[in-house]
Amino acid sequence: MKRILVTGGAGFIGSHLCERLVKEGNDVICVDNFFTGSKKNIEKLFECHNFELIRHDVTKELLVEVDQVYNLACPASPVHYQYDPVKTINTSVMGAINMLELAKAVRARVLQASTSEVYGDPAVHPQPEEYWGNVNPIGIRSCYDEGKRVAETLFFDYHRQYSVDIKVIRIFNTYGPNMSTNDGRVVSNFIVQALKGDDITIYGNGTQTRSFCYVDDLVEGMIRMMNSRDGFTGPVNLGNPREFNMLALAEKVIKLTGSKSKIIYKELPADDPTQRKPVIDLAKKELDWEPTIPLDKGLEKTIEYFRSVV
Repeated sequence: MKRILVTGGAGFIGSHLCERLVKEGNDVICVDNFFTGSKKNIEKLFECHNFELIRHDVTKELLVEVDQVYNLACPASPVHYQYDPVKTINTSVMGAINMLELAKAVRARVLQASTSEVYGDPAVHPQPEEYWGNVNPIGIRSCYDEGKRVAETLFFDYHRQYSVDIKVIRIFNTYGPNMSTNDGRVVSNFIVQALKGDDITIYGNGTQTRSFCYVDDLVEGMIRMMNSRDGFTGPVNLGNPREFNMLALAEKVIKLTGSKSKIIYKELPADDPTQRKPVIDLAKKELDWEPTIPLDKGLEKTIEYFRSVV
């Protein structure tokens, strides 16, 4: 049993991580300011004796005695992180500093949930961890992309300068229950539109690609990375190397929901990556990890969830 802090623990991915850690018998402290997180995502954990919730913003200092810290706090969808871009980059940068200071003070191991967005609109495909990326530092997505890149810099500088025990993962597109209906991500967008019978909106011509990882697979990878061998810092790509274009995804969602929705096309937003696919050789080697849940099965579980909330 460990004492574990999860920032952003009431969010989409954080809530699944908290649930898994609680089930394993750990004492789990969930920290969230509820900007994008929801109490509904974690309400079933309130009855657990080994779970507690702190309403707190990670841009402010926090000191608690823990063994491990998972730093997930940050809006992660374009709709949310572009709503208040200054707050977004502040959360990534100051949140990283505050969690690193906490880890340094109590000698905890700290994991940074970074993102495939550090690769920007990649000129290298698929993307290995060694690729430095192709990011627009002044675009409308930069508050998130650059915030996460700076957070990675801080993690490695704290590791080199203060010997803080760090782990860094880069999360590729993830989907599953507890996604917000209005987060603007492609999977939730398509499913909600299909269930409502609305037109399904594809931005661009539908040929841009993403790799979709079901949330349970991701959580497994996160826990394996946190408990990986001493001295192995990452960064490590965590995502599904199977690539799908947007048109194929939309057609799959229509089929699985039994919807009569039609597909319409709109202009591609600025700086939207045209392709995204992880190289996961390092995760396979160091963590013995790769996704196991096929897209159809994961979509069925996600559609079932959205039927209950739409």
